[in-house]
Amino acid sequence: MSVSLKLKPLAAAVLLLGTSHCALAEEPSLTLSEINVVGRSEGQDYYSDEAGVARSETPLREVPQSVRVVPRQAIDDIGAVRLEEAYDYVSGVNRQNSFGGLWDNFSIRGFAGNPDTGANFLRNGFAGNRGYNAPRDMANVERLEVIKGPASALYGGSEPGGILNIVTKKPQFKSGHALEMYVGSYDTYRTTLDSTGPISDTLAYRLNLAYEDKGSFREQVDSQRYLVAPSFTWLLGAGTIVNYDLELLRQKAPMDRGVIAVNGKVGSIPRERFLGEPGDGDITIDNKTHHLTVEHELADAWKAKFGLAYRTTSLEGYSTEASPRTAGSIRWTSAGAPVIERERRYRDYSSNDLSFQGEILGKFSTGWLQHEVLTGVDSYRFELDQLMRRGRSTTTYGLDVLNPVYGQTPLALTATPTNTLETQHATGFFLQDQMSLAERWRLLLGLRHDRFRQEILNRNTGISTSQEHSVTTPRVGLTWLATPTLSAYVLASESFRANNGVDAASQSFAPERGESREAGLKYESPDKRYGGTLALFEIDKKNVLTNDPANAGYAIAAGEARSRGLEFDFSGQLTSKVRVLANYAHIDAEITKDSNAALVGARLINVPKNSGSVLAMYEDGLAGGRYGLGAGATYVGKRAGNSIDSFELPSYTTMRAMAYWKPSKTLRFSLDIDNLFDKTYYASSYDVYWVTPGVPRTVTLGMQAKF
Repeated sequence: MSVSLKLKPLAAAVLLLGTSHCALAEEPSLTLSEINVVGRSEGQDYYSDEAGVARSETPLREVPQSVRVVPRQAIDDIGAVRLEEAYDYVSGVNRQNSFGGLWDNFSIRGFAGNPDTGANFLRNGFAGNRGYNAPRDMANVERLEVIKGPASALYGGSEPGGILNIVTKKPQFKSGHALEMYVGSYDTYRTTLDSTGPISDTLAYRLNLAYEDKGSFREQVDSQRYLVAPSFTWLLGAGTIVNYDLELLRQKAPMDRGVIAVNGKVGSIPRERFLGEPGDGDITIDNKTHHLTVEHELADAWKAKFGLAYRTTSLEGYSTEASPRTAGSIRWTSAGAPVIERERRYRDYSSNDLSFQGEILGKFSTGWLQHEVLTGVDSYRFELDQLMRRGRSTTTYGLDVLNPVYGQTPLALTATPTNTLETQHATGFFLQDQMSLAERWRLLLGLRHDRFRQEILNRNTGISTSQEHSVTTPRVGLTWLATPTLSAYVLASESFRANNGVDAASQSFAPERGESREAGLKYESPDKRYGGTLALFEIDKKNVLTNDPANAGYAIAAGEARSRGLEFDFSGQLTSKVRVLANYAHIDAEITKDSNAALVGARLINVPKNSGSVLAMYEDGLAGGRYGLGAGATYVGKRAGNSIDSFELPSYTTMRAMAYWKPSKTLRFSLDIDNLFDKTYYASSYDVYWVTPGVPRTVTLGMQAKF
């Protein structure tokens, strides 16, 4: 295929400039976080022995749970600008339905989040998934942390497969500034700014900006996004640090549900084919996030942390989509195939989310036992306002999928299937003790109690429903430090997640409950330059909503699912010139109980039995500068394409190549090629009528300048 690569005059000029730059100012530094660079980096490590998502200062080798960290260096080497490009390199994390490209969605160890709001993830330890969130921009992300298995004992309601934490860049007391510009295939242009430094002896700032004007291989699909993310760190006296950060993200893009799989076969129509209406315009998503935290050293071995987060989200606009009325079936208009039936929708969604966290971490001894104790409370209030109007027709507004003609008269929006106001309140108390039983033994005991209340007002009917639950979730783990570099662990833990809605008797559903058992090995090299984790796990989930056989159109909390498998992750600096990241997962995830006996044994949607990836980068000096050459590969096995497992997506392997040349300390040029051999593949699906095709070969040229 031909690769479209055009340069706007300004971008082209900047890419050709290489002579106007100056050295980074040298100033006294005060390190408050792990960040020591701005802009795209090189020569840093892939391996990390700590992660904030564990809410502990214990080294990861001693934590009885699989935790994977994707540091900024790996993000830079991948050239990732979206979250999904980075978590492809974490074992057991798989892409799920992305709501027409309007949000991030993934499963961990086979279990995905709420199909209406996406996967569970955190931002700096606070919930980041509630509401409607545009796909995450990576411009202000320092690293990703994935804790595998149930995290409810630490964070409350969540899926039993695990949870992902996004850690953003923090202010530094050493000045640094970086401007980056990129041009790429399909008329893609992107500019970012990363600036940090001291305002005074006790106050530092960081500012991350990003602008993207992005074309697409998909017909009629273009997008724009803006990110503004300032943050401040204030040293408020001895032992006290105040952090505040603001993040404003706007995305404007059409809803693009992808292609169809005629008779369950993908490739029935070109991967470029758009089945919506260009005249619908863009869906606009606005996300605003405020975080304020205070950290205080109480004593030599005790510290406290308190935080407030306030987030608002909104999603508004029109879309035209293939009609999704029947699972596993494409609906054609009365004219018959290949004229697909479509419907038009208008959505106006908004949310606000206020949350608080307070915790105390301390270390002490009781006789021969050494303790690291964490205790705290968190609470949130979340409000979600949803309005969706819809128009349908079986005779008009169809589209010939082989020879599309756009510009049809829009359908009247005659129905309002959704008009609700939902309010959630939750408070949780948690206690965790990590004990050193002896020189080589570590015992973890964790317990959390949550109270959850949900109220939903249906404005169409005037009926209000509510549910309230109290749930206690434990976690018990044991680690044996077999040698200074090798440890073994076992873990048993539980999870919960509230079910939305009511049954035929207008009673709320019991929450989903998860039970997990895990055992594994962890290795860390003596110099801590590389390491890996091998884990075996089995997770059972109960109270999954399934159809009520006695009351059509209603559900009961009687379904069950199970995921069991093996995961391997390795990362690190093998030599002074070579760093490697590799992972593999074997997951058997299926329905084990359902009101429809035919579904027992069905695979969970979009979860391959086998998947893996590898990334390698070689660096060396050249003519007083530095260069790097790298490559990566991702394999995803065949997967169930819908929730009833009536069709499947084929397996695929994609390759990437990357290179950079750094002629001086302040100037860098990069080349990234994704899907190197232009493989046709399908990344995820919701059903046969909404299938997301993978991106063809893309080429991106970049220039990064520090000043």
